[in-house]
Amino acid sequence: MPASTGASRPAKKAAARKGALAAGAARASGERAKRRRTPLIAEPAESTEATDSAPAAEAAEPTPPVAEATAAAAATGRHTEAEVVDEEESAKAPRPEHRPRPVAKAVPTRKTVARSGTRAPKASRTRRPSPRTKASAERPVRALKAVPPVVELPETSSDEQGAPRGVPPRTSVTPGLEELLGAGIAAVRTAAEAAGVSPDDVERHLASLLAFVRRRLTGDFTVDDFGFDEDFTESFYLPVLRPLYRHWFRVEVRGIENIPATGGGLVVANHSGTVAMDSLMTQVAVHDEHPAHRHLRMLGADLVFQTPVMGTVARKSGSTLAANPDAERLLSSGELCGVWPEGFKGVGKPFSERYKLQRFGRGGFVSAALKTGVPIIPCSIVGAEEIYPILGNMKTVARLLGVPYAPITPTWPLLGPLGWIPLPSKWIIEFGAPVETADLGPGAADDPMLVFDLTDQVRETIQQTLYSLLMQRRSVFF
Repeated sequence: MPASTGASRPAKKAAARKGALAAGAARASGERAKRRRTPLIAEPAESTEATDSAPAAEAAEPTPPVAEATAAAAATGRHTEAEVVDEEESAKAPRPEHRPRPVAKAVPTRKTVARSGTRAPKASRTRRPSPRTKASAERPVRALKAVPPVVELPETSSDEQGAPRGVPPRTSVTPGLEELLGAGIAAVRTAAEAAGVSPDDVERHLASLLAFVRRRLTGDFTVDDFGFDEDFTESFYLPVLRPLYRHWFRVEVRGIENIPATGGGLVVANHSGTVAMDSLMTQVAVHDEHPAHRHLRMLGADLVFQTPVMGTVARKSGSTLAANPDAERLLSSGELCGVWPEGFKGVGKPFSERYKLQRFGRGGFVSAALKTGVPIIPCSIVGAEEIYPILGNMKTVARLLGVPYAPITPTWPLLGPLGWIPLPSKWIIEFGAPVETADLGPGAADDPMLVFDLTDQVRETIQQTLYSLLMQRRSVFF
């Protein structure tokens, strides 16, 4: 007995050790089962309802038994019945779904952001409502007015002009534009009365200007072979020159009856004034003072038509190149032409030589009149010499600019742009008795002595008339 007792002791110790290990393993498995049943993150209500409503077959599925732990506990006899039941219940309980643990995101520090060079997003600030916003929120909402129903127009009978039934008559001008035009015309009339000008004349000129613009836009005008635009001349060109003709130079015209009412004619005049204003005033005088309101077709130099803007205006106003073929063609067609034989020699002469005629060239105008058989009308102009008195000539500047002369006047270039304003001298334009050429015949143009005699006769007539007008003139400006 003692030997068997001594031999059974190590076996009992080994069995007790195995039993303790088995009990520890069972407790560990029970704790693990409890952890699985407890989720790390609370599940939403939908997932809980779905889990509760799962079929009983899934809940009744056999779970992995803990046979080894139960056998060891039964062998040792140290496992209580409560522990075994607890372990069985924990084993039968359904396993919850595995969910990953939440990972905390690392927030970069200021040093890290500064090193990386990027700016951290700023937290959005909630703005406080301004007093205006509060006031607009508290402001009561206005009720919308009810739109009246559309009233159908009664059918009206067609008028005499054939307007369709049910359509209101159309007006030519919209009410707003009509009122604006009326206000503008009233303002213009008031300004004219304040300036001492007849309001009726101003309104008539304004109406003619608007009609001219309409014709320009619609293309309702004609131009002849030489570029003469009669509508442009009468509606724009001459009205621009009339204030100078009537109010600035106060031109007095004499002998206008010597210009023929019909047929060709050649007006020959003296040239002066630094700027060729005398030719422009003569053109206005012939048109406005003559009973037939004839247009004077002027013959100009090459420089006039080479100037960009001046050449276009000269063509449209009836001027053409001072060449015998063009002059003969115009005179043969019954036009009234004007020529200033002195040219740039007369315009650019110094003030000390005023009213002394220069040479009349080679007498080309006389030969053109002889070939066409038209009369020559001498014309004398007094007052143009004083508008820009030439005191000197800058020849070097004129050579650089490519012009015949560069004048120095009392106001230019001393006063700058103001120096281009002409002095308001008193003008007198006198048309002399015509020199007939029809009885000489076309062959007389080939006789140089006859051409020279006629040229000298016309020149002397103009010179003597100038001396006579200077004696009659009371003052340069009056």
